[in-house]
Amino acid sequence: MSIRVSHVHGEHLAVQASNGTEILRYVYRPDPDAFEARKPYAHPLRTLAGRTVTGYRPNDHRWHKGLQMTASHLSGQNFWGGNCYVHGEGYLRLPDRVGSMRHDGFTEIAVTDERLDVTEELTWVENGGREWAREVRGLTVHSVDEEAGAWTLDWSIHLTNTHDKPLLFGSPTTAGREMAGYTGLQWRGPRDFTGGAVFTPDSEPGVGAEKMMGSQGPWLAFTTEHDETDAHSTLVFAHAPENLDESSAIHASHWFVRSEPIPTVAFSWAFFEEFALPPGESFGYRYRVVIADGAWDRDRVTRHLEGLPW
Repeated sequence: MSIRVSHVHGEHLAVQASNGTEILRYVYRPDPDAFEARKPYAHPLRTLAGRTVTGYRPNDHRWHKGLQMTASHLSGQNFWGGNCYVHGEGYLRLPDRVGSMRHDGFTEIAVTDERLDVTEELTWVENGGREWAREVRGLTVHSVDEEAGAWTLDWSIHLTNTHDKPLLFGSPTTAGREMAGYTGLQWRGPRDFTGGAVFTPDSEPGVGAEKMMGSQGPWLAFTTEHDETDAHSTLVFAHAPENLDESSAIHASHWFVRSEPIPTVAFSWAFFEEFALPPGESFGYRYRVVIADGAWDRDRVTRHLEGLPW
């Protein structure tokens, strides 16, 4: 199945499947509200049948925007957006602690009939205006498969500390709140994903998302039945092999996942423990998100991922 890519300069990149469905819009213009942590995001993401599978500025967390890179606790700054967790005081509105990720430009936008490869340069800027880190981000749309009813988005990050001090990455859990280790690449689902089913390669049938909070594994799937239409969608969140290799990954990854009261998944790189990135040093992760029509089960997810080599 072929794709078509359009670019509104200064605004967004969009990918359209050959059936006319816009399956991805990557927005890189600055957000108007600095409190929501200005940064690029992917929204909407849609299945090939046109089902929207990302939420945007929900009334419970206005700073949740589709699929976006975040860092909830970074050396005292909040690159997630919104309220900051302070141990013993809860969530506080501290706008002077909310940083941003500045889009500096694209160094590659390569398009074929079946694939889009994007390389983007960004700068992470703390609230006072000091540049703390440089990021090279990769986005790839591929494996748009009408027969399977699915397509794939790969998202990579390579981050370098340009500060003169170590950057300390943490989460609300490392700051004292139990089982709230959100940070890293985060997906927010639309409201009809609330109460959806979540499973991993090793989870028991019928086990809820709360049992998988803080767990580890190569992939996690989230499926739901949509409102208004008799249709299901499935998202699969997968790690590249090196993310889970203790000898190569900078820090162990864990799943931050909720089905209720809100639908969200994050590839958390600092769920239970902080880690430091020294000046001049870098880290990288690669992630994959499969967006599919239908209610996939464990066997179908496994077969599909096995056919998508890294």
